[in-house]
Amino acid sequence: MKKIYIGNLARQTTDEGLEAAFAPFGTIRSAAVVRDRVTGDSRGFGFVEMENDNDAVAAIAALDQKELDGRTVTVNEARPRTGGPRRGGGGGRGGPGRRGRNW
Repeated sequence: MKKIYIGNLARQTTDEGLEAAFAPFGTIRSAAVVRDRVTGDSRGFGFVEMENDNDAVAAIAALDQKELDGRTVTVNEARPRTGGPRRGGGGGRGGPGRRGRNW
């Protein structure tokens, strides 16, 4: 199984649209547009997981720098997340992410 990153997605691109774009290349395990937790708006990128690595390589080659929903998308193999710090949130008043604020 190979995970594929798709960048520069149009706002109107849906999970189903991603799946439809990749389905001609092989079996899709999952397809998801990443959305903002608060607003639900697309963050402009998503991921597709394909069952077969060879199918995934073919999909990447065929779809990278092609148009999807009016935008030229970037398609490549997803890189594993690094263990670096995440932005935002924190642990509440005075916690990480809220330094220097007097509540």
